[in-house]
Amino acid sequence: MSDGPEGPEGPERGAAPGQGRPPRIPMPRASVEDGGLPLPAPEDLGLTAPPPAPPVFEHPVLKALLGAWALAACSAEEAAAVEEHLGDCGSCADEARRLREAVGLLQRPESLDLDPGLRTRVLDTCLERRPPRIPVPDWATAYDAETARLDALLQDFGDAEWHAPVRLRWFRADASTSRRTTVAGVIAHLLSVDGLVAVALGLDDPLGDVPSPRPTPAARTEAFWRASHFPPTRFVRAPWREQSHSLVRTVSFTSGGAGRMPVSYGDFELPLHDAMLDRAFECWVHAEDIADAVDYPYDPPSPRHLHRMIDLAARMLPTVLAHRRRAGLASPAHHRHLVAAGEPGRSLRLEIEGSGGGEWLIPLDSPAAKGSAEHEVAHVALDGVEFCRLAAGHVSPQEAAAGQVGDREAIRDVLFAAASLSRM
Repeated sequence: MSDGPEGPEGPERGAAPGQGRPPRIPMPRASVEDGGLPLPAPEDLGLTAPPPAPPVFEHPVLKALLGAWALAACSAEEAAAVEEHLGDCGSCADEARRLREAVGLLQRPESLDLDPGLRTRVLDTCLERRPPRIPVPDWATAYDAETARLDALLQDFGDAEWHAPVRLRWFRADASTSRRTTVAGVIAHLLSVDGLVAVALGLDDPLGDVPSPRPTPAARTEAFWRASHFPPTRFVRAPWREQSHSLVRTVSFTSGGAGRMPVSYGDFELPLHDAMLDRAFECWVHAEDIADAVDYPYDPPSPRHLHRMIDLAARMLPTVLAHRRRAGLASPAHHRHLVAAGEPGRSLRLEIEGSGGGEWLIPLDSPAAKGSAEHEVAHVALDGVEFCRLAAGHVSPQEAAAGQVGDREAIRDVLFAAASLSRM
């Protein structure tokens, strides 16, 4: 039987078309990882470039980089080259050591203006372990803390900072007013007004023989400024600090009833324990003025001291409100309900949020009335620091309240009374 045209390897006669031929779609190829052979290195495939050669610096260049290296101002490659060179060159190593020591001398001491609560916590811990023989009265600790914080801020000041312009702000007759001075002038202001407490305690008056037309904070400050032949400088810090220390020492030696001793502010009086708290509040407010003038951060007082400052302002509001009503600055009194002293009357709930906050019921119709939740006609909510800035005259009453509910006239009267607490 002869071979057909397909030959012996051809398909048998009668087979289906395509049977015995290679498939038209190839099967998947096996992965190279399944073959058991090692994988080629990336550099063999040309996928990675060789690392660049490190830069080579000559000795004069490395010597010129020593100053930047001492100040940590070199790039990573330059710093690595300098440090490698210092191991081989003794003269450059000695120069680098001297430069590093000089850099350490150029650094100014760190500021002591830390967390305002840190000083209180440290003192509390120390006093728990060994109580003082003559403790500072609790009502004077805020003044002690705030004067220490301000003194720590002042220690880093140079001549330029002492003469930086500061604008003192407060409210007078429902209008914002201000007085331009310097950082040194602010310390002179604190010195002269703290002198009111010093005089009440029998200490020397910082004004000395300088006459003041009235014994008010503003008049005493203006008299002190006028009596200075030159604008106050850094030298005002020493008498202010010495006077603050003397005040704390003196009240520490007084008897328990000395806190009720009256301190005259010319137009009004405060008991000594409230006067010391008032001076702590003014010290913090003016420390913030100084810090703003020199672009320095300054934190609020510790929550415990902040709460006492807010409490003092809240206790003074009924008297200020009555004074404004007599002067015709408050709203018409057609809603007033006069009650006997100590009896409950119309009240506004003052809610202070945040650290040092709380709630106070402010009697609206008489300073002798008692705040009453049953007679509440309005509710105002403010942040603690915001309320203090309102009382300092740094925030207008229209911008202060975060929440207001109830009698609008009562709310306006209380907010403007809070702003009227401010003074120079």
